[in-house]
Amino acid sequence: MNKKPAPVFGLVDCNSFYASCERVFRPDLAKVPIVVLSNNDGCVIARSYDAKPYVKMGAPYFQIKDVLRRHGIQAFSSNFGLYGDLSQRVMAIIESMVPAVEVYSIDEAFADLTGMPGN
Repeated sequence: MNKKPAPVFGLVDCNSFYASCERVFRPDLAKVPIVVLSNNDGCVIARSYDAKPYVKMGAPYFQIKDVLRRHGIQAFSSNFGLYGDLSQRVMAIIESMVPAVEVYSIDEAFADLTGMPGN
């Protein structure tokens, strides 16, 4: 008798997604710490790993300008069109590799890994 495999799901979570998106078309930023700012550049909504020790999430931009300058951190205005486009590309790649995907947010998805080799 064929036993149905137990369901297995994985969470795919892109690291520092908005900051990573800013680097996709700017290879010169690969080693530069960056932050992404909210609409109207009000506060920090994303940080690259190398910026995290110096800048807190949600920090108001006007309060951290000196910190950014002191540590060579580049600040970017948010570009939600870019992030949405790259999110769709990431999700399409995931969908091509697994039987089912449930997109949870712009940078997270649950992937059905049931029956995949290695399970």
